[in-house]
Amino acid sequence: MRDETSGQVVRSGGFGGARIALGVSGGIAAYRAADLASRLVRAGSIVDVMLTEGATRFIQPLTFEALTGRPVYTGPFDGWGDGASGHVSIARDADAMLIAPATANTMARLAQGFTDDMLGAVALSTTAPLLIAPAMEHHMRHHPATQQNLRTLVDRGAIVVPPESGRLASGAIGDGRLASPDVILGTLRTVLGRHGPLQGRRVVVSAGGTREALDPVRYIGNRSSGRMGVAIAEAALDAGAEVTIVATPSVLMAMHGMDVVQVESAVEMHHAVSNASRDAVALIMAAAVSDFRSRTHATQKIKKKPDQDLLTIQLVKNQDIVASIQEPGLVKIGFAAETQDLLLNAQRKLEEKGLAMIVANDALETIGSNQSRATLLFPRRDPVTLPALPKEEVARHIVAELISIIMERDSGA
Repeated sequence: MRDETSGQVVRSGGFGGARIALGVSGGIAAYRAADLASRLVRAGSIVDVMLTEGATRFIQPLTFEALTGRPVYTGPFDGWGDGASGHVSIARDADAMLIAPATANTMARLAQGFTDDMLGAVALSTTAPLLIAPAMEHHMRHHPATQQNLRTLVDRGAIVVPPESGRLASGAIGDGRLASPDVILGTLRTVLGRHGPLQGRRVVVSAGGTREALDPVRYIGNRSSGRMGVAIAEAALDAGAEVTIVATPSVLMAMHGMDVVQVESAVEMHHAVSNASRDAVALIMAAAVSDFRSRTHATQKIKKKPDQDLLTIQLVKNQDIVASIQEPGLVKIGFAAETQDLLLNAQRKLEEKGLAMIVANDALETIGSNQSRATLLFPRRDPVTLPALPKEEVARHIVAELISIIMERDSGA
């Protein structure tokens, strides 16, 4: 969306509908840019790809044309005609410009403002955020000239996604490997959402199923994958929030652009969530927290005896995390995953725990699934029933309701 008075692009965050100008320069990591383009397109972005002459020696324009369904640009005079103004149109329409990989040569040219290829022309013309993901030989990266060029770009506002350490194309070990796609896209997601309605506010999200130890190798747990919690954290990032996610070992999805606190048990989660909520505007408890834990924790593996047919384990109740946290002004959102009397149980939890909203869903349908059929309940509003949707879509609905709750509260309504 464009502000008609300023001409500036206004974004509410997220990859859906975002216009991304993707610059690819001539390093061996150029092939990995194809994965970035593909993932952006699958997430709903419109991707305009610009290849340097060196990049075309590693990967062909046809690859990106097939992935994006759009023309690929190389020369500075490409893309004129049929109402398009070449680099001017790409620069104007971009919500963000990402250069991955960015070679030493490309960074030098960007620092000097060269415009004799499409990548340089767009970079010099756009007012969109510029993200640079360097990739090059170890010593080349640490040369004073490269470091100076990088500092120049950072001083102008560029955001750098640092390279990783590991084996390089030459066979040497160094810190010039292109950052992983998850890290690059996580950084891009944060940049796209940084001016959203939750800008400057911290949101705490819990994700995954807790594990209650019985001995060093066994535990009581559940089947939660943590996918819903991660999706909510990402939706909050898209809305501009600073996100802390408290995650259990069952969460195997990538978590980038947010503060990640790893926990295992309900007691550990309680401690982490309590600490993180002190400066937060909202707490969303999407984790499946164990109601009980073992009274004792064996220091050695529990061994069965030859004549033993029964093992008795005494359980003690865990404290309810979301109900116990009483930070002033904190908006609390909970979940009710039930197998019977869904709405009745959810309504009771909504009232007893002092929640601003509760997400009710059938535990047998949603736990471990990619989809969720949810009903959103509120203290003084009619419920909102959602059809079966991907969890990412449900997460966006939840965060949209959170934004409405905060705006209504802040307006004094």
